[in-house]
Amino acid sequence: MSNDFNEKTAEIDQKKIKCKDCGGFLTFAVGTTHLNCQYCGAKNEIEVELAKTEEIDFEKFLSEASHKQDEQQISTVKCDGCGASTTMAPNVTSDNCPFCATPLVIKNGTTRSIIRPKYMLPFKIDRKKADGLFTGWVGGLWFAPNDLKRYAAHTAEKLNGMYMPYWTYDSNTASDYTGMRGDHYYDTESYTDSEGKSQTRQVQKTRWTPARGHVHNKFDDILVCASKALPDKMTRDLEPWDLPELVNFNDSFLSGFKTESYQVEVKEGFDVAKKVMDKEIGETVRKDIGGDTQTVTTISTDYNDITFKHILLPIWISAYRYNEKVYRFTINARTGEVQGERPYSVAKIVLAVVTVVAVIATAIWFFKSRG
Repeated sequence: MSNDFNEKTAEIDQKKIKCKDCGGFLTFAVGTTHLNCQYCGAKNEIEVELAKTEEIDFEKFLSEASHKQDEQQISTVKCDGCGASTTMAPNVTSDNCPFCATPLVIKNGTTRSIIRPKYMLPFKIDRKKADGLFTGWVGGLWFAPNDLKRYAAHTAEKLNGMYMPYWTYDSNTASDYTGMRGDHYYDTESYTDSEGKSQTRQVQKTRWTPARGHVHNKFDDILVCASKALPDKMTRDLEPWDLPELVNFNDSFLSGFKTESYQVEVKEGFDVAKKVMDKEIGETVRKDIGGDTQTVTTISTDYNDITFKHILLPIWISAYRYNEKVYRFTINARTGEVQGERPYSVAKIVLAVVTVVAVIATAIWFFKSRG
């Protein structure tokens, strides 16, 4: 999707979902299929429909303007610290960026056109359980600063529920390759040992022969995070996601949560997906070459029948500043997988080293004194 959409300054506005009984503001009750009213306690059911996913033709999308029919206008606030573009709750005038903890003063936001998500996974793990998962994760860290454990003790109010944008890509690939096949064999070799005696041993050698061929691969739902706010390794480590449980996009599931809009365009995302595909293609080529070892010289791949879709996936996230550095913690809000960056306590490490040295020195003294 090109970057030439009109952008304008506008006040932050997020769609409010009102209670059918009293008109109060509703929030999604995690792990259920209804919205809770903050005022009268009524439960407003959400119509949930498992998605019969339809893919978008990648080449057609890039060459035609038809995708604009699936666009939506969103209002976001961009963080000056990390560049994340996040939707904010209604009537919020200040907040901290959920990705880097930079203070945000929200005077106005930016309205822009984006591709509307077609599918999503609603939150399954609520804030209370996420808080317990995070606290347990911190408790298992060696040499963690005491500041971090104090922070973890008050995590609940600092965790942000966030829907992250993702692309998924499908493709059939056809690859021509050249390389070398290595087959091991053994020769008997004579040698003289340390006592001057003649000995024999088996020595492994490799016989190399040229190889070339053609392989096919089929890829389904290669997942690419469309946000640049989190390191790629962190988002990868949150996988796998239960994508068979995708439901059709519904604004009701967004109520009470923030949403990160995508910063990675469709074409750029496919370049990332190709790197994932290329790794598996390389493994397929090695299997096709066979033998005991292989050297791959060239691989030329055609990517055919490319399709994609835009989905939202839920995470709990918190950012922690320690010694002027930002550390982020994320939780897969479907599976409970916890990933994060962590600081180390230099004082605790030094104390541990000194203790070990003291124990070794004491042990040496003890054995010498007995001798």
